[in-house]
Amino acid sequence: MPKIPPLDLERQFTAIQPEISAAVASVLASGNYVGGTAVTNFEQQFAQYIGTHHCISCNSGTDALYLALRALKIGPGDEVITSPFTFIATAEVISRVGATPVFIDIDPKTFNLDTDRLEAAITPQSRAIIPVHLFGQAAAMSDLQSIAATHNLYIIEDCAQAVGATWKEQAIGSLGHVGCFSFYPTKNLGACGDGGAVTTNDPEIRTQILLLRDHGRREGYTYETVGINSRLDSLQAAILSVKLQYLDRWNQQRQSVAERYGDLLENIPGISLPTTAPNATSVWNQYTIRITNAKQTEAPGERRDLIRQYLRNIEIASMVYYPLPLHLQPVYTALGYLPGQLPHSEQASHEVLSLPMFPELTAIEQESVRDGLKAALAGI
Repeated sequence: MPKIPPLDLERQFTAIQPEISAAVASVLASGNYVGGTAVTNFEQQFAQYIGTHHCISCNSGTDALYLALRALKIGPGDEVITSPFTFIATAEVISRVGATPVFIDIDPKTFNLDTDRLEAAITPQSRAIIPVHLFGQAAAMSDLQSIAATHNLYIIEDCAQAVGATWKEQAIGSLGHVGCFSFYPTKNLGACGDGGAVTTNDPEIRTQILLLRDHGRREGYTYETVGINSRLDSLQAAILSVKLQYLDRWNQQRQSVAERYGDLLENIPGISLPTTAPNATSVWNQYTIRITNAKQTEAPGERRDLIRQYLRNIEIASMVYYPLPLHLQPVYTALGYLPGQLPHSEQASHEVLSLPMFPELTAIEQESVRDGLKAALAGI
C-alpha cells in the first residue's frame, strides 16, 4: 500500500470494529441471510435519512439505475440525457434497456451537467435526465426540476458518489423522481461488498422495482415480467445500518479535509482547485484538482500524468476520474460524437487529478501531498 493511499478502509473499520462484528454475528446467528429484518430495517433507516417515503435496496448502484429506468418503462426509441464525464454505469444502463444516451457537456467549475445546454438537447424522443452528483457535489437541481417539468421528463438522480449531499438543504436522492445510490466500499457510505438502493416518493415506482429486482414476481413462482436477481444481502444491510449512524460525522470530516486542502494548495501555481456551487453542498467523495498551464508541445494529459507518476514514486497515491469521456469511448462510437464536440468534458479528462481523500486523512499526510505536488510541478 502507498505511504498515503487514495483511501484507507482499514482505519474506518478499526474505529467501529466492535459494532460491525456484533452486527455480522447477529445476522449469522439468525440464519436469515437474504432479506429479512436486517434488510427492511436498513431500507427504513435509509429512506428516513434521505427524506423519501420509500427505499428499495438492490445489488449495486448500477442495478439501481437499471431498475429505475425499467420501472419508468424507458426503452427502445427513447433518449436519456446525461453527462459524458462520469463512470460508464450511468450510460451503460441506458443502453441496457435499449434506449439511447444523449451526452451534454459539463460545467467546468463543478464537473456536473451544464444546465444551460440541456434544453437544446431535448427532442420528442427524450424521456428522462440522469444528472450525476459528481465527486460528492449536488448538481443544479432547481434548473433541472424546472426544465424537466416543462418538457415532461423524468429525473433519475445518480447519487453514487454523493450520499449526504444537499441542494438548497434538501438531500440529493429526494429531489428527482428517483434517486439511485451505490454502497460500493469506496463510497462515503460503503458496504463490505456490493450494494445499492433506489429512493422515491412514488408508490408505483416502488412496486415496480420490488417486482423487477426479484425476477419479476410478487410472490411464489408466478412471474409477471422479465426481471433480474438484484437483492442486498442481510450481512451488507446490517453493516450499512451501523455505518449509517456515522455517515454525517464522516462527511463532516471529509469537509474539513477539503477545507484544509484548500488552505494548503491555494497559492500553488499550475493547479486549479475544486469549487462548490451556490446552493449545493459537497460531501467530497473525491477531492479533484486540475493540472493547468500545459505547454503547447505537451500531449493532452501529459503534464497531469507526469505529476501523478512523480507522486507515485514518493508513495503518494492519486487517481484519474475520468481519463476518457463517455462520448469518445469505443463502445459509443456508433453515436457519432467527435473529438472537440464536448470540449469541457474533454479538457477535464486531460487535467483532473484526484488526491487522497478520506475522513481519517491527517493534516501531516495532507502537508506531504502539498509538498509532493509542489516538487512535482517545480520539476516539469
